[in-house]
Amino acid sequence: MFGRRKKDSAAEDAAGADEQVVDSVADDSADAARTRVRLEPEPRPDGPWDVSEVREPGEGRVDLGGLFVPGVEGMELRVEVAGDAIVAATVVLQDSAIQLQGFAAPKKEGIWGEVREEIATGITQQGGVIDEVEGPLGWELRAQVPVQLPDGTGGVQVVRFIGVDGPRWFLRGVISGQGAVQPQAAGLLEQIFRDTVVVRGEGPMAPRDPIVLKLPDDAQMVAEGVKEEQQEGSRFSGGMGQLQRGPEITEVR
Repeated sequence: MFGRRKKDSAAEDAAGADEQVVDSVADDSADAARTRVRLEPEPRPDGPWDVSEVREPGEGRVDLGGLFVPGVEGMELRVEVAGDAIVAATVVLQDSAIQLQGFAAPKKEGIWGEVREEIATGITQQGGVIDEVEGPLGWELRAQVPVQLPDGTGGVQVVRFIGVDGPRWFLRGVISGQGAVQPQAAGLLEQIFRDTVVVRGEGPMAPRDPIVLKLPDDAQMVAEGVKEEQQEGSRFSGGMGQLQRGPEITEVR
C-alpha cells in the first residue's frame, strides 16, 4: 500500500503522519469538503526515542542496528526479511505480539495520518473492517483483516496498527493476538513500543524507505520450522501473513 514501490509485506505497507482537519472555504454548505494539513511531528515525552535522545540506547535493549528493542523477561524476538534485507522485528509475549518497523520520513512533516488512510483503504478493499480510534499511543487503526485459515477456509485476524512520527523517521507497530483482541491486555507491548530507540542514520533516504536492521552479534539462530507446531497453535502465527518469516532469535532475560 506504500505506492512508492511494489512490496510484498504488511510491514512495508505503512508509514504515516499526524494531521489536522480544517473546513474548506470553497463551499459554504454544512458539508463543506475538508482539506488535510500536514503538521510537524508531535512531541514524544514518553517515547519512542531517537538515538540522539538516549544516553545509553543499548542498556536493556537488543541492538538491531536501525532499532534498539527493549528486552523483557520471557519474550521471543523474531526478525523478518523482505528480499535480502531485514526490515522488521517482532516481539512475542505469550499470546500477543508486536511487529516493529522504522521508516524514513520528511524532515519537518509527519506521515502517520496519511498512511493510516492508505492502510484503511487497502484493508477495506480486501473486505476487512477498520475502526480509527484514539488509543494510549495516539490515533490508531483497529482492523479485522481477511485471512485464509490453515484448513483453506476464510477468517479474519484482529490487529492494531499504531504509529509515531519522529525526527526524520516514523515507527510503526502492528499488535496481534490477545493484545489486539483485548487492547487492555497490551500494556507491556505498548511499553516496548514506547521504549524503542530508532537509529535512522545521517545518509539520504527517500520518505517511507524502510530502515534496515541487522542481527545482534550474539544471536541464537533457530531454523525455520523448528517451532512450527507451536506456531500453528498460536492466534498470531505468521504475523500479518504477508511478510516472509526470517530467522528467529530467542533472548533470555
